[in-house]
Amino acid sequence: MFGYYLTLALCSLRRSPALTALMIVAIGVGIGISMTTLAIFRTAAGNPIPGKSAELFAPQIDNCGDCRLPPMTADRIPVGLTYRDAMALMSLHAAAAQAVMYPTAVAVTPPDPQIYPLQVVARATGADFFPMFDVPFRYGAPWGRQDDAAHAAVVVLSRALNDRLFGGADSVGRTLRVDTQDYRIVGVTDTWQPVPRFYDVSPGALTSADALFMPFTRAVDLQLTSNSMLACRSIHSAPFKLWQELQTSECTWVQLWVELPTAAAVQRYTQLLTAYATEQRLTGRFQWPTRVRLRDVNQWLRAQNVVPAQVRIAVIVAFALLVACLVNAMGIILARFLPRALDVSVRRATGATRSAIFLQSLIEVGMIGVLGAGLGLLLSGLGLRVSRLLLPVNLLELVRFDGADAAIAVALSILATLLAGLYPTWRMSRVQPAFQLKVQ
Repeated sequence: MFGYYLTLALCSLRRSPALTALMIVAIGVGIGISMTTLAIFRTAAGNPIPGKSAELFAPQIDNCGDCRLPPMTADRIPVGLTYRDAMALMSLHAAAAQAVMYPTAVAVTPPDPQIYPLQVVARATGADFFPMFDVPFRYGAPWGRQDDAAHAAVVVLSRALNDRLFGGADSVGRTLRVDTQDYRIVGVTDTWQPVPRFYDVSPGALTSADALFMPFTRAVDLQLTSNSMLACRSIHSAPFKLWQELQTSECTWVQLWVELPTAAAVQRYTQLLTAYATEQRLTGRFQWPTRVRLRDVNQWLRAQNVVPAQVRIAVIVAFALLVACLVNAMGIILARFLPRALDVSVRRATGATRSAIFLQSLIEVGMIGVLGAGLGLLLSGLGLRVSRLLLPVNLLELVRFDGADAAIAVALSILATLLAGLYPTWRMSRVQPAFQLKVQ
């Protein structure tokens, strides 16, 4: 019976190709626009580390009081920590793992003398960074905590940088010139670029990637400046004549992440964080009530409004347009079905039930939804390309329209079309055959 209804639906669609095309276009455009914006939103707002997002925390301390200098979270607490606070919290060893870090830039001299030195984004951090954030390795392994303590001249390269410098070969054990010093390569990460870059939500968090990693202690010894936005209590706190002045200042430029796998560990660390900030207030360093925060990954991203407001608005507008497309499709379906009242009356007079008429009409509508989904998938791919005009290219390259998105698009198209067709198909099934045949 389903095959028979399917044949009837195909014949019906062929009889009025113009209206059929209009319905398919209406559904396809709505699906294409909504799925394009949804794919971009999922990229920007996705969970960057699902397996551990509830175990990784960023401590914050209000060392600013009523100052309003960025970067800050929504509750007006500085995003970063001062160097002295970060070092003090690290010395407590209160977490299962902890990684202090800051971004910088270095010049890398390729082994091939024919290639000019490269300026790359580097991250000064600790050995715990790699296991904490589940960084995959293609070659070698991260340096150890003993290298942090020894301020060792070791580096880990990203896969992209290793491909550029060594043609993708195993470079572990080789020497690399970084700025003016030689470093031993201990590892090469595999492809790894969490989006958003949750561990450092500075400008470019959605797009940029670290090309090189080195021990935090080594970077501080070499006085490598931070690429992140320097936030100071007052404009008179900077610039600094000496590196040591920055280390003892109230300027925040260091990021700290800790791993707390249990609720008890979170509670204990929160108490220690509060006690430390309270102690600083009692010594006269802070003249305002103690304020600290300990946020996990998702809370951290929300507190900093990582997802651009334009993306959220675009999603709302896109789905509003989808609703408008469905309303138009409903009108077109109604315009298709009402002139067929005589055909339905003849079928009803020859024994067809209302449920049979309703089911056959619904199958016809479902076919329109399937065809609209196909067009919507094509328009989604086109939409991602057109979005290059509005979004950073690097961000768009990270957007993936995978099988799950395709399944959502098809299911949404069919469901939306069926919903739009419910009233017209119900009207069709309620045709009074006696009245229609008498009129004719």
